[in-house]
Amino acid sequence: MRPTTLAAFLTLLSPSTALPTTSSDPLPLVIWHGLGDNYLAEGLQEVGELAEKVHPGTFVYNVRLDNDAGSDRTATFFGNVTTQLEQVCEDLAAHPILSSAPAIDALGFSQGGQFLRGYIERCNKPPVRSLVTFGSQHNGIAKFQACGPTDWLCKGAMGLLRSNAWSGFVQNRVVPAQYYRELNESTGLGSDNYLEHSNFLADINNERALKNETYKKNLASLEKFVMFVFADDTTVIPKETGWFAEVNATSEEVTKIQDRTIYKEDWIGLKQLDEKGALIFKNTPGEHMRLDEDDLEDAFREYFGPVSKKSVFQEVLVDWEL
Repeated sequence: MRPTTLAAFLTLLSPSTALPTTSSDPLPLVIWHGLGDNYLAEGLQEVGELAEKVHPGTFVYNVRLDNDAGSDRTATFFGNVTTQLEQVCEDLAAHPILSSAPAIDALGFSQGGQFLRGYIERCNKPPVRSLVTFGSQHNGIAKFQACGPTDWLCKGAMGLLRSNAWSGFVQNRVVPAQYYRELNESTGLGSDNYLEHSNFLADINNERALKNETYKKNLASLEKFVMFVFADDTTVIPKETGWFAEVNATSEEVTKIQDRTIYKEDWIGLKQLDEKGALIFKNTPGEHMRLDEDDLEDAFREYFGPVSKKSVFQEVLVDWEL
């Protein structure tokens, strides 16, 4: 894939060519990048090009927390995820193209996957038709990421995490801390510290005693929720978190989502999605975020693009056209 030039990127943002007007036009695609990346990164522009190649006319929007690329990268390490998500909800709802489309598709890389799921559960305006995630941490992380020797942002964030992950200071300021999950291995549920102090993950996974039914309703409304796990991932621990699986740290026994309480009691709508054939588990080769272009292209072709005649969004599309 070749890099996107600035001119080509600005063309992608042009309302005159991107707005879907018929059922044969592709829905807009929203992409949320991962830890240590930024919305103008060359790789993301290449992903956008591929989406447009598979479905010509696709309007691609890369989520950003700051228009400055460096500040956007910093925000992947430091910030309050709840506040960041509120900003993204406002940005998408106010966007002239995204807000006027009958629905959008969503693609999340690494932590961007669970953040897009948080968008669906908490906001979903505009509504998401299909969510595809690669290497995400839907059930949290059990260990902290290793940093490059000169990545001082990463080193600073991980240092704070290791000092006291459950302090209010860390939970309100260090992004990966907000999806760190500590397991009570005797119950198979989250630890007391996690349930009490987690600023993000315990909430969007509906793990606390008081459940948010809106979260469940919104996530269950997806036509497809597709989760890719990297087969050789050693960055995300455990890698099976990308499928909502639980891994016992002592025995390394993996408990599939279907055998977990979050599924059995359907806390966030995963069981509903599974029963209608909308919950899809995929493997992709390689290490974390070593994206296979064929897998990406296949995902774009199968789960994104125009609204099908059987889609619940077809009626919305007709009303919107009128």
